[in-house]
Amino acid sequence: MSFPEDSPGRFSAPSRTRRGPGLRLRLTMLATALVAAVGALLLWLGWLLVGDVVAAVPRMPEGTTVRLDGAVVSADEVGAALRNHARSQILSVGAVAFVSVVLAAAVLSWSVCGRVLRPLNEVTGTARRLTARSLGSRIELDGPRDEVAELADTFDGMLDRLQTAFESQHRFVANASHELRTPLSVIRTELDVTLSDPRADAAELRRMAEVVREATAKSERLVESLLLLARTEGTELPDRERVDLTEIAGNALSSIATEVTAAELRVTTGCAPAVAMGDSALLERVAGNLLENSVRHNVHGGWVEVDTGVSGRWAFLTVSSSGNRVDAERVENLFEPFRRAGAERTSRTGAGLGLSVVRAAAAAHGGHVRAEPIAGGGLTVTVWVPAAGE
Repeated sequence: MSFPEDSPGRFSAPSRTRRGPGLRLRLTMLATALVAAVGALLLWLGWLLVGDVVAAVPRMPEGTTVRLDGAVVSADEVGAALRNHARSQILSVGAVAFVSVVLAAAVLSWSVCGRVLRPLNEVTGTARRLTARSLGSRIELDGPRDEVAELADTFDGMLDRLQTAFESQHRFVANASHELRTPLSVIRTELDVTLSDPRADAAELRRMAEVVREATAKSERLVESLLLLARTEGTELPDRERVDLTEIAGNALSSIATEVTAAELRVTTGCAPAVAMGDSALLERVAGNLLENSVRHNVHGGWVEVDTGVSGRWAFLTVSSSGNRVDAERVENLFEPFRRAGAERTSRTGAGLGLSVVRAAAAAHGGHVRAEPIAGGGLTVTVWVPAAGE
């Protein structure tokens, strides 16, 4: 996997400049504006209420005068002066309280928004620090399980899937490169040796052509398996149809009849009706891979057993065969690309992707697969896929 020299190992994305105030400032401005609006409304209501209270004081008879500070004034003028003075006091004291409350709301909103949005900043910082070689960073947010914590947990889960995918891709590409290099090296060596020999005759050229054809066929099988695995791994089938696993298993057995005869294998079938819902091409590849593995990794004069049936809502295909002893702790590794029972990348036939394709195809059907070692040597592999309803 290669990256630009100016940013080794980093994800490249178009740079976008943030426009306008940030989320923290916008939330602070919104909260402050709401407090200011409520405060202004309360101040206005207080101003009206004080005026009404003063106006509700019992009035003296019309024309009555009173003496204030040595001056004689009308009682109506005294009432109006008291109302205006009370309203003025409300405005002056209320204005100070209004400004204080608005400033306090702004400071408090800024502080609270900062604490609430801190996990988002951690998510952003973690995302900026990520590279293809440092996907192990996690937020691991502590505290109350609110929406922000759920976002952080979702981000951590996404990083787990990305890390798994990158590690799998890196391992897969490395192994695929190794597998492809071998047949290509064989082809090049055969061509160079034959072309450098001026005395090469037709027999030598024919021998070279057969070696090249075999290496080319191996490369073709590997590429086909890679494409099939890429198409099925991590996906679900868009369309499904009724597929008879018994018929598919019989066809797969017929296609390897020559190899079975050459290895003098004893084949036993106990195929019960088993109709599944899925993709016929993928299920044919599943049966083909299982039976090909059972023959190619068997011992001369060994045995193969094939069984199909329905159990509950699952249709199953089971292939058991004799062979080399397989350690129980290594069974799960057989489903990794380019792993084979007993050795890695050492078989002269096959691409080492058989069980990887089987597991990916079963997962695409919503099913599963399990392998179990057989005492004395050999392996049993069972694939479950959804059975077709009546």
